[in-house]
Amino acid sequence: MAGKDRKPKEYLFVDGYNIINSWENLRELSNISLEVAREELIDIMSEYQHYSGIKTIIVFDAHMVKGNSGKREIVKEVEVVYTKEYETADQYIEKVLDDLGRIEKIRVATSDWMEQQIVLGRGGTRISARELELEIKGYKRMIRQKRKIENEKNDILLGKLDEETIEKLNKLIKKKE
Repeated sequence: MAGKDRKPKEYLFVDGYNIINSWENLRELSNISLEVAREELIDIMSEYQHYSGIKTIIVFDAHMVKGNSGKREIVKEVEVVYTKEYETADQYIEKVLDDLGRIEKIRVATSDWMEQQIVLGRGGTRISARELELEIKGYKRMIRQKRKIENEKNDILLGKLDEETIEKLNKLIKKKE
């Protein structure tokens, strides 16, 4: 994983609304509240960035918002970009690709076929919304498996300890909490 002082080895740009409209759970959330769907996508991508080490930037179209000058912020360690008036997420991503595409490894998550072709032509690689969803599910499966193995190791270790030692360990854990 990339450290705070090192440049990431890979970037993932996420076309926020394209992904929200492509993933069933986020699409259903957006029917209730677009804000909640955006927050859920940010949570998912924050966790993904943490475990993958891939710098993740989520770009939301705000080009229809009158007088909007755009906004960039860090939310849960993920960069979130709201484009400015008259600028689409695609245009923003293309501009960044022009600046970084030949130097850095950049992937763009979108199911927009035309945007995928532009990304490829500008030195990036594309990943569809479905492929990203499967990749994230794979990471989650891997994390669950690691936790299961760690828990089993802890159970074996605790099984070899006497009651008094286990009680002392539990008291130490409670003090830390």
